[in-house]
Amino acid sequence: MELLKKIENKSAIIGIIGLGYVGLPLGLEFAEKDYFVIGFDIDKNKIPVLNSGKSYIKHIKNERISRAVYNKKFVATNDFSRLPEVDAIIICVPTPLDEHREPDISFIEDSGKIVAKYLRKGQIVALESSTYPGTTDEVLLPLFEDAEFTQNLRDAKKLEVGEDFYLAFSPEREDPNNPEFTTATIPKVVGGVTDNCSKIANALYGAVIIKTVPVSSTRAAEATKLLENIYRSINIALVNELKMVFDRMGIDVWEVIEAASTKPFGFKAFYPGPGLGGHCIPIDPFYLTWKAREFEINTKFIELAGEINTYQPYYVVERTMEFLNTQRKTLNGSKVLILGAAYKKNVDDMRESPSLKLIEILREKGAEVDYSDTYIPTLPKTRKYNYNMKSVLLTKEKIESYDVLLLSTDHDDFDYEFIAKHANLIVDTRNAFAKHGVLSSNIHKA
Repeated sequence: MELLKKIENKSAIIGIIGLGYVGLPLGLEFAEKDYFVIGFDIDKNKIPVLNSGKSYIKHIKNERISRAVYNKKFVATNDFSRLPEVDAIIICVPTPLDEHREPDISFIEDSGKIVAKYLRKGQIVALESSTYPGTTDEVLLPLFEDAEFTQNLRDAKKLEVGEDFYLAFSPEREDPNNPEFTTATIPKVVGGVTDNCSKIANALYGAVIIKTVPVSSTRAAEATKLLENIYRSINIALVNELKMVFDRMGIDVWEVIEAASTKPFGFKAFYPGPGLGGHCIPIDPFYLTWKAREFEINTKFIELAGEINTYQPYYVVERTMEFLNTQRKTLNGSKVLILGAAYKKNVDDMRESPSLKLIEILREKGAEVDYSDTYIPTLPKTRKYNYNMKSVLLTKEKIESYDVLLLSTDHDDFDYEFIAKHANLIVDTRNAFAKHGVLSSNIHKA
């Protein structure tokens, strides 16, 4: 196959649709392995930034992008008519839930229609977006098989997958700002529609990633990603529930988890928090829940975990009210400062951040709410929230002016000792102060 040869000799041109937290680092990996990469995105604001060699994602350094641009190995564009130039098209677009917690695959569908408009013979298309098993085969495959009809080509006929074009699914496994595991060092699960599709897709990813893990089908690959995050969601829900139980018993759940972690087998530590954040764990389980209804199956574990994790921000606010009450204060009218807005420590990623829900609940109960996060200078507009808020500088005077500080994200750049010294009351949802050796009577865990 000609495409296989082009991948092997690095003459294949790589197209990435979606230059976000998944697509951008993947594109850079290909560029750094001497492939030419064209990055596509509908956000016109990203294009000039990236083409000037700058990053808009904090943990992706400017140097990586500027080097790729300078070496003429990477270019960003919103001109999708350039898709015929590329040999491999990798789709990395978001797959959120709608207001009814049902899958919204509109970004996949829109990307698929654009690809079908420009698809040419000999190309491979790989989907990386988290989705329910069957999406690649049921949504994208029919679009691409009818590509010649879509393009109104003379003597148009149905294209044959595995012969005229290749189609695969390979779930993203990004963990932003994790120095231990990078895009290149995390094994890549790959499932093709046909054997030829699998062969091409494994060669494509194997060229830049340390190890590929072939599976029998796109459905198996799609299900793999869901299993990974359902496993995490259920275990996080378990420790969140145990935290509520142990709080009532006067037991420190963090101490218990650390003690249990000393067992050398059969136990993996998960930790409670103010709720679930990130694009994957809060969302992926419900893709399987939704699809399971088609087969008349109730996913009880998944739904129960969802209920527990969804309740967690409310529990944190309830505990905050209790701690304020010990100081003869009510939440209504209190000034609350949320420490950390990102969904996880040391990143500028706001996707599904529990801090956004905390702000909503606190405001509903009459609190005056601010936040502090050097990674998030201004809260961005999301699908659900549009707060006009800017990060507060943590000065002595500012800290002292709040009735309570609620730690939601445990960034390493917080001066925990300084904060504790000047705060009236601290509610810590991450055990962050204790981890940094800061113990004080004004710190309470929630």
